[in-house]
This record gives sequence, C-alpha cells and structure tokens, in this order.
Amino acid sequence: MNLITTIFIIMATLSLVLALVSFWLPQMNADTEKLSPYECGFDPLGSARLPFSLRFFLVAILFLLFDLEIALLHPQPCGDQAHIPTQALFWATTLLILLTLGMIFQCTQAGLEWAE
Repeated sequence: MNLITTIFIIMATLSLVLALVSFWLPQMNADTEKLSPYECGFDPLGSARLPFSLRFFLVAILFLLFDLEIALLHPQPCGDQAHIPTQALFWATTLLILLTLGMIFQCTQAGLEWAE
C-alpha cells in the first residue's frame, strides 16, 4: 500500500473513533455547575434582552489589543538581523510606550473598574 493512502486511512479511522468517543463519554445530566452563569456574568437561562455593562467589552477589546501587540512584536528578533537593527528596536519600543500610556490612561480614568 502507498504511504499516503496508509496515512489517510489512519487519519480517517482516528477521526471517526474520536468523534464517536466524544458522543459516548460526556455526562448528559445537568448539575449546578453547568447551570451556573458563565464567567462573563450572563444568566444562560434568563432573557437575552437584559441590559449589560459595556465594561465587559472594554476588557475584551483590551485583550485583543494586547494580543495584537504580541503579534506585532513577534517579528522583532528577525528585525534585529536587519541592516538597521536600531530602527526595529525603535518601533518596538514606540509600540510598547504607546500601549503603556494607553493602559495608564485607562487606569487613571477608572475604565477598568468593574464596580462603580
């Protein structure tokens, strides 16, 4: 048998076995932990039209912003090998300073406080 055919058979068999096991293994009875509110504080069984705090979305945007920071700083080691490594260091430092100033501004404006 060809190696690629063997790999596809193993891959399909393993996927099928894992899919079938995932239907048989989980417990289907609901306990108090499963029925409790999610970590964002919404009641999963209540009305979906209740007002909620926009601060939850502020924290989500901050997470995305700092996640984006990691993506932008990831090529930094490659930038050190460039013809002008100080330019890459300058832009990375500028990005970190801007994000730090933004975080300080949010802290001084009490934008990260959950309770009013």
